[in-house]
Amino acid sequence: MSDVEKYGEPAPVQGGNGVPELREPSMSMSSDDDAVLAKLGYRSEFIREFGNLETFSFAMSIMGMTASIATTFTTPLSLGGVASVVWCWLAGSIMNISLGASIAEIVSAYPTAGGLYTASANLVPRAWRPIIGWITGYLNILGQVAGVASTEWGLSGMILAAVVTCRDDYVIENWHQFLLFTALLIIHGLLNSLPTAGLARLTRGFVFINIGSAVIIIITLLATTPRAEMHPGSYIFTEVVNNTGWPSNGLAVALGLLSVQWTMTDYDAAAHISEEVHRAAIAAPVAIFVAVLNTGAIGWILNIVLCVCAGDVTELPGPSGNAFLGIMYLRMGKAGSMVLWAFVCLVAAFTVQTALQANSRTVFAFSRDGAFPDRGVLGRMNKTTKTPIIAVWFVVALSVIMGVLSFASLTAVNAIFSMCAVALDLSYVIPVVCRRVFANHHEVNFTPGPFYMRGWGVYVNGVMLLWTLFEVTILCFPETYPLTWDTFNYAAPITLAVMALSFVWYALAGRRYYTGPRSNLPEEDRREVKAN
Repeated sequence: MSDVEKYGEPAPVQGGNGVPELREPSMSMSSDDDAVLAKLGYRSEFIREFGNLETFSFAMSIMGMTASIATTFTTPLSLGGVASVVWCWLAGSIMNISLGASIAEIVSAYPTAGGLYTASANLVPRAWRPIIGWITGYLNILGQVAGVASTEWGLSGMILAAVVTCRDDYVIENWHQFLLFTALLIIHGLLNSLPTAGLARLTRGFVFINIGSAVIIIITLLATTPRAEMHPGSYIFTEVVNNTGWPSNGLAVALGLLSVQWTMTDYDAAAHISEEVHRAAIAAPVAIFVAVLNTGAIGWILNIVLCVCAGDVTELPGPSGNAFLGIMYLRMGKAGSMVLWAFVCLVAAFTVQTALQANSRTVFAFSRDGAFPDRGVLGRMNKTTKTPIIAVWFVVALSVIMGVLSFASLTAVNAIFSMCAVALDLSYVIPVVCRRVFANHHEVNFTPGPFYMRGWGVYVNGVMLLWTLFEVTILCFPETYPLTWDTFNYAAPITLAVMALSFVWYALAGRRYYTGPRSNLPEEDRREVKAN
């Protein structure tokens, strides 16, 4: 299928000196998203209520910059010191631009609820489509469910950390956090049962609170920290404290990548709501790319300010167990820190809200294509809300099951944090690699969307591949030495175990009923699309 067939007559795209540039969408693409979707083999079942602002807000919220940093800031600080915090964030945010751009380009070409899962299956020869679609889909769904569960677990911990700060006699019990975690999941399940119009209105203001809370915290910390107590740049950029037990200081610093990689993941979330977005082939990829840039830049400033105002680092994370909150409490006092902490928790709630919406759409698309042995139940649309409510509550149930792991070991819950980024990032590699490997295959005809990197794409994809393999290796590495059952990093074994089970499932049964992405267009419409 050519560009003209898919999107209508495109505007000229040649940039000066061959530099890739964003192509202007044609009127046909702007006014007829459903026609584009039909050419990809699907009939539109959602109502398109998300505009540019809602889509960008969604993409920013899925990363939940302020709350995600608050949840994970303690990790790089405690493992490698302040240098690990600032350098890992800088390196990760720069390198993750390659992921954002690579994913945005794929999403622009395949604006469907299946996102990269659908794209992967269409970027390989027909014989490979079932197995590639199967692997990518299960990796992506595993990572997304882990993301919902870990973010909700982090939010419940943040709320209880506030209780500890306000009540000296309170001690957090695991069952307290699990009950709060479950209650929050139910609330988010109810919110995600709203019609698309309600979800769009709810999402619209997320971005302002997300960025606004970060800016206010930065200004307040700088205003309330005496100049004499601020750490100089020579300290925050060079002070490495190896608390890992590993002999290498470089490894201790690198282990701090968990914070930036866990924050800047689920890039393709905006793709999964693309069937609810106006001008999805342009709005979704641009939202992804700009959100990566904004999160990286503002997040780095926030991390630097936290380190500058941290005071005696050896006393962190403090009674709350959260170094971010400990620094706020030190500089703002109880009242001030609690007011701003409420907004941080609100940002975390927004992150779960958008993550659950994206995750449910992926499950819906996977079931729509016949990849689950559920007879299409998870792919059913609620007649009233025009949203996949069954898929929403399926994700809620899986997330609760992941939370149950906390009763076995808190180490297992921490592994979910790493597994989220590991599974998702691996699922992102597959379509990018497939696109390059099978670029000239006669059964694969990649048609670029409006977000197109042209000749630069192969270099950006190469950087993305190398960085992903490196950071995934780091995220699977045990944080401390010597190794024990409680300190071992279970992210890799859990991910591999789930993938092994999915392979067995595919070999025994899946290959009999799953043949890759399955068109839901009526036969008459399929003939019309093919004729056009």
